[in-house]
Amino acid sequence: MVLPAPPRSLKVWFAARPDPRSARPTLSMAFFRTVSFNETIPGITGAGVTLRAPHSGDFAEWAALRETSRDFLVPWEPTWPPDDLTRGAFRRRLKRYAEDQRSDLAYAFLIFRSEDNVMVGGLTLANIRRGVAQAGSIGYWIGAPFARKGYMTAAVRELIPYSFTTLRLHRLEAACIPDNTASVRLLEKTGFRREGYARGYLCINGIWQDHLLYARLKDDIG
Repeated sequence: MVLPAPPRSLKVWFAARPDPRSARPTLSMAFFRTVSFNETIPGITGAGVTLRAPHSGDFAEWAALRETSRDFLVPWEPTWPPDDLTRGAFRRRLKRYAEDQRSDLAYAFLIFRSEDNVMVGGLTLANIRRGVAQAGSIGYWIGAPFARKGYMTAAVRELIPYSFTTLRLHRLEAACIPDNTASVRLLEKTGFRREGYARGYLCINGIWQDHLLYARLKDDIG
């Protein structure tokens, strides 16, 4: 899927601007996109996995993997709409992804096993806030046949430097249900630190559920 180019690109930098009330300069932020939208964002290749933006040709494989993994995924996700796995819903999903990417609000990726290009899951960097925050939140899902085989760990490890360099974020956030021990291990293994506990944080599988809050900063080591 080729995305139309926005009117300008977005990078973040600080520039000194004179304060009319003071002889000392003050810092102000200017915003420019760091990603060119003249072409599809290049894939991200890591240890055994490749991340790339979804396109219309992914529908059949995506729908089959999600259907096969339904019972595995439903307890950890928002309620699936009745038409969630239809081609029409997938087209709407792609349209939303494109709009969010153009607006620098979110970046969606599918994850493929490098050795045979089989789809194993998905990973999204969403809720991007610029200005003084420079932060975003990650969300992910793995197909049941590929769980606990290291694919998602590898994908998150590749998304981290992309977020901090190409997108110039300062902070990555994530949240998971306390009982989701696999997700807790994944976040801690990839250098996220637990920062808090939020009651009734997200409506998951039709129930408002508590979540553990994690974050990783650009300067964190690990």
